[in-house]
Amino acid sequence: MGYFLLTAKRDCKAALRFVRKAIGQHGALEKITIEKSGANTAAIESDNAEHEADIEIRRIKYLNNIVE
Repeated sequence: MGYFLLTAKRDCKAALRFVRKAIGQHGALEKITIEKSGANTAAIESDNAEHEADIEIRRIKYLNNIVE
């Protein structure tokens, strides 16, 4: 199932909210597929550091923004 978060700005703060929302609904994430957005990458790396997690970041052009 896919999730989205619509915000006025596409920044690290908004991306981090999305990651935390997905974790809150599904528990620990193993992988997340994103496009090349620096904000998304920064948010995932921030969450990994804060929670000592190891969410794998995948970049696949046609399968972006999938949370597993």
